[in-house]
Amino acid sequence: MLTRTIPKTGEKLPVIGLGTWQTFDVGASREERAAQKEVLRRFLEAGARVIDSSPMYGRAEAVTGDLLRELGQEQTPFIATKVWTTGREAGLEQMRDSLRKMGHGKIDLMQVHNLVDWRTHLPILREWKKEGRIRYLGVTHYQRGAFDELEKLLREEALDFIQLPYSIALRDAERRLLPAAAETGTAVLVMRPFEGGELFQRVKGKPLPSWAADFDCQGWAEFFLKYILGHPAVTCPIPATSKPRHLEDNLRAGSGRLPDAKTRTRMVEHLGL
Repeated sequence: MLTRTIPKTGEKLPVIGLGTWQTFDVGASREERAAQKEVLRRFLEAGARVIDSSPMYGRAEAVTGDLLRELGQEQTPFIATKVWTTGREAGLEQMRDSLRKMGHGKIDLMQVHNLVDWRTHLPILREWKKEGRIRYLGVTHYQRGAFDELEKLLREEALDFIQLPYSIALRDAERRLLPAAAETGTAVLVMRPFEGGELFQRVKGKPLPSWAADFDCQGWAEFFLKYILGHPAVTCPIPATSKPRHLEDNLRAGSGRLPDAKTRTRMVEHLGL
């Protein structure tokens, strides 16, 4: 799998990650977790590492941690999760809980989810990073209306990571946020690369253009993910799935050639976006 460098440290990450929103919020039985366990097994066998979760995602953190332990792989992934509450003490307790559920002594990346009380949490994240309890810190937001504030934080807060929505259909981040990330040396995780599945509805029943083979693309999931990875500021999109077949489609986007700027424009035009 292709890798991208975390600018602040030079550490390399595989370019396809795994989100857990909704897809890993399941029950405790072996049957309820079977698909998720197979997804994690195949994901790690393929050399992928970045797994993103949040206390907001119900049981997803606990399910992910349990399954990684069952697979004997709790130390293999690059674990990213979030703090999503207000107040110092509530934030500390939530992060300790995430460590218990997902961590093996530390979390790789802790993010302030949707910028909730970030002025309180960012100083704590800096303390935890200094202590070695987390390796990286960052912020996230899912709304375009927050992009101005995200850019301000990128330029003023020396973040390691930012997580934002970006897809072939939602390209607002290309205007200022992705350039700002590149200028400030901030790694970028991409949420909602398929627009919650809406992109697949748009192309349902339509053949992939023949010229997609020019960048080693065999399916629509690869098409959408390779568009994102064609932007050099992107570190890793994190599509969520609990279906092994869909995971395989996503993973293929992490190998082979990527579209250049001219081809990416052609991709947008082909879809009439």
